[in-house]
Amino acid sequence: MTFRAAIFDVDGVLVDSPHERAWRDSFAELMDTEWADVREESTYTPERFTADVYHQVMSGKPRMSGALAVLDYFQVPDAENRVQAYADRKQALVRELIGRGEFRAYPDALRFILAVKYSGIPVAAASSSKNAQLFLERIYLDVFVNEHGLPYSAVKPGLTLLDLFDVNLSGQDFKHGKPHPMMFLAVAEELGVKPEWCVVMEDAVSGIQAAKAGGMTALGVSRADDEDALARAGADRVVTSLDDVSVSALHQGSVELATIR
Repeated sequence: MTFRAAIFDVDGVLVDSPHERAWRDSFAELMDTEWADVREESTYTPERFTADVYHQVMSGKPRMSGALAVLDYFQVPDAENRVQAYADRKQALVRELIGRGEFRAYPDALRFILAVKYSGIPVAAASSSKNAQLFLERIYLDVFVNEHGLPYSAVKPGLTLLDLFDVNLSGQDFKHGKPHPMMFLAVAEELGVKPEWCVVMEDAVSGIQAAKAGGMTALGVSRADDEDALARAGADRVVTSLDDVSVSALHQGSVELATIR
């Protein structure tokens, strides 16, 4: 068996995005202004909103469910009626940060996705974020290939990461978000492949859980020292860099470490 589709989350796998910063900063702003009257009733302090909280509570979830999850985590009163304001404030801030170019693509991820694509395995994007396309269309692969001296003559001038995907369902509204497998199953259907022929690259526990619930192979990409959490979620393998993954092994239907980097 060979994998016939490689499905990529965007934030945290392909792109080092400002989402975490936007969630944290917009929360702090609200607690200092409009929600100052309930701050003492909550468990929130700025130092408690850590990277671990973001990755364990919010990462990988659709915007509204992620916002509600962190409001509940910090026991903010009347969370259901506050979640829209929080989500809107975060969205305005993250779009501002993206517009200022305050994000970057992970070089290991670009090397990996190019190698996978041009080895003959279709690639797809499946992120819950409605901002994913804003990143993907601003990452120019021709520039990356030229700067790194990579041998991909098929990468023409102006080719973006968005252009590379055979299917992109990022940001679409599904009845169930991750950890439900609905989005990943929709990608498989769009590509015309069985779920068991798909390998999913995810950095979030909810994403790993979604991949496994859909009967897919899950590769955990640990960008935040969370290897154990991804493994406990069911990842078939966890790496800290996609440079460590053997592309040739994907054609044998397995996720293995590369012997030579």
